[in-house]
Amino acid sequence: MYIRIRSVDGKKEHILTVSKLTYVEDLKDEIAKVFLVEPELQRLFHRGKQLENGYKLFDYSVNVNDVILVTVKIKLDEPAISKSNYSEVNQNDGTLDIPDEEIVETVSRFYKVGDAVDCIDTACGAWYEAIIEKIFKVATEIQYKVKWQFGEREEPFVVGENCLRPRAYRIIKFKDLNLGQRVMINHNIEDPQDTGLWYDLTIKKIHDTRSGKYLTGTLHIGKDYESVKNCKVYPRLDEIYAVEEPKLLQERHGEVVRPCDTRRRLPIQCFSCMDNLKENCKECSCRVCGERRNPERTLICDECNGEYHLECLNPPLSKVPEDDDWYCPSCKNDENEIVMAGSRLKESKKKKFSRAAQEDRKKKDREKRDWGKGMACAARTKQCTIVPENHRGAIPNVEVGMCWRYRIQASEAGVHRPPVSGIHGRENECAFSIVLSGGYEDDVDNGEEFYYTGSGGRDLTGNKRTAVQSCDQVLTLSNKALALNCNAVFNSETGSTSENWKDGIPVRVLRSCKLAKHSKYAPKEGIRYDGLYKVVRYYPEKGKSGFIVWRYVLLRDDPIPAPWTDEGKKRIESLGLEMVYPEGYLEFQKIKKSPAKKKRKALAGIELPSNKRKKQESYQLDDKTSKTIEQDKLNKKSWSECLCRLSEGKVNFLKQVSETFTCVCCQEVVLEPLTTPCAHNTCLVCLKKSFEAEIYTCPQCRYALGNNYKMEVNRNLAIILESLFPGYEKGR
Repeated sequence: MYIRIRSVDGKKEHILTVSKLTYVEDLKDEIAKVFLVEPELQRLFHRGKQLENGYKLFDYSVNVNDVILVTVKIKLDEPAISKSNYSEVNQNDGTLDIPDEEIVETVSRFYKVGDAVDCIDTACGAWYEAIIEKIFKVATEIQYKVKWQFGEREEPFVVGENCLRPRAYRIIKFKDLNLGQRVMINHNIEDPQDTGLWYDLTIKKIHDTRSGKYLTGTLHIGKDYESVKNCKVYPRLDEIYAVEEPKLLQERHGEVVRPCDTRRRLPIQCFSCMDNLKENCKECSCRVCGERRNPERTLICDECNGEYHLECLNPPLSKVPEDDDWYCPSCKNDENEIVMAGSRLKESKKKKFSRAAQEDRKKKDREKRDWGKGMACAARTKQCTIVPENHRGAIPNVEVGMCWRYRIQASEAGVHRPPVSGIHGRENECAFSIVLSGGYEDDVDNGEEFYYTGSGGRDLTGNKRTAVQSCDQVLTLSNKALALNCNAVFNSETGSTSENWKDGIPVRVLRSCKLAKHSKYAPKEGIRYDGLYKVVRYYPEKGKSGFIVWRYVLLRDDPIPAPWTDEGKKRIESLGLEMVYPEGYLEFQKIKKSPAKKKRKALAGIELPSNKRKKQESYQLDDKTSKTIEQDKLNKKSWSECLCRLSEGKVNFLKQVSETFTCVCCQEVVLEPLTTPCAHNTCLVCLKKSFEAEIYTCPQCRYALGNNYKMEVNRNLAIILESLFPGYEKGR
């Protein structure tokens, strides 16, 4: 298979041929040849995960045409901490680590030592009560040595002036609140009805209803004021504080803001001691002794967050371990026995190999049969949602004679959903599609009529795709589903024959190029959709293998001519139907092509895809649809762009329509479409959900619609889409 290797800045990109069994270190070696970056300096990322040595691409679900980002590590000496970063570094580790010669005590225009302030915690972005212990200057910047008043941190830390403000003390009554006012409130982001932390809120709406009083506005989190818009807050009426602005010392007239004895309401972290810091507790302090002493000699388990003193462990530790991760005795396991999401099973410590043995094992793995290169092992990159999975009959925008290079693409188009199974059906409904691929020796293909063999009766253990017949087939599961398509009374013993077979349930039929050895009606390359067939008869019979197989007789019942007929070939040429390749496939073939490979391709009778486009016959809309399009004046501009594609054929025209009238919210063709005054289209349900979240704007351009906007379905557009994509609303 092929993947794309791209630099983070997007300036470099290259296509590589790999296998799903390729090791990450081997991939780095290949990247080094193209990007000229040493493997040790490469960091590879795929869908948010970093690719680690020792794993295969299969472990990270790397698929065809996926992009792997490459970043380059930069070797640096130990970075020096700049003076501008003092506050962030020291606030994170709770220490004051500034050289004494750089500290110069000074005075502030706004604060004094001992003042009670609100200080922002960079870890959660909320405001906590703190006390100023020292004011000093580093270079030209004024820094404040502060300490949490209620013991979240026992050691002081350093912050800048932008992280402080005077302690909030003035409570505002609900009736005195104003729109646009900024206040400090208690809010729980995960559960708005529960006790939370203290944030700033800019009021946009004030709600005073029978069910209660609440505010809607913009919630500000962190010192950089990250905004959560349209946030609903349910504050206590006696806990809406006014935000205090810094006041010059000369304007304070000698007053000092003294700290109070009680703290503002916060969520209870420990229900065992009810956050009483004067009481020993084995839940929120050391799990062994329960004492709150020596925080610098306390370890926190990365699994259960339990605290342990170094001397309380068994055996005790003399210093803090250098490892980034530490687990307490009750949580510690053999990490090699744990299989993480997206990872493979590692070797146990009992079977731990030496480095040489591991390299020898990888070498043997590379010498084994490599099954991970082909497209047969590729997964779907998209899914058909325009019709439901149990859709009967033709698929909108899929023409008879349409051909895909690989079977997985037919699955993505929704014509035949299973990537391997030959029958797609449900035992209690019917069969929806089948594939003729020459996998059963009893199949007979006569074009308009063919004899199809049911599934089962083979031993596929050992991850086999096919095997010889080894037992009798039974009329259950997919075999029964295909039998239900026959317009006759179901009989699981002798089968049935339909007297009026045209009234049966249609089944989509596809032929694979693998059938070409046994049938002249199969395509030379890829897999082709050949139209709708009906089941005339099904019956059990002893097959060539000597075991009982279920056979089905199907006749073609489709008004569109078959693709192997002269009329069908002309129609395919007029529609401009060409082989559909996976995304990036032609580009990959162009890079892959070399004189030697081109010669081998020619000898095999397979030509590389041509860039020449065949002449296509323009697509003609029926009079009713054309008239309805003219009546849809709200989308006049959009339809003018779509109608320009009529000359490129039906497939390209319908593709343009589906892209133009895709809802920006659900990313599907609009259902019960609403056309906004700004000429954008969205689903009725999607816009209702947006209004329920109190977002009264166009989802695409944010045009203000207002909360009194009247939602009227564009009936003309709904009729057009239903005629162009029949049955698409059932897939939603």
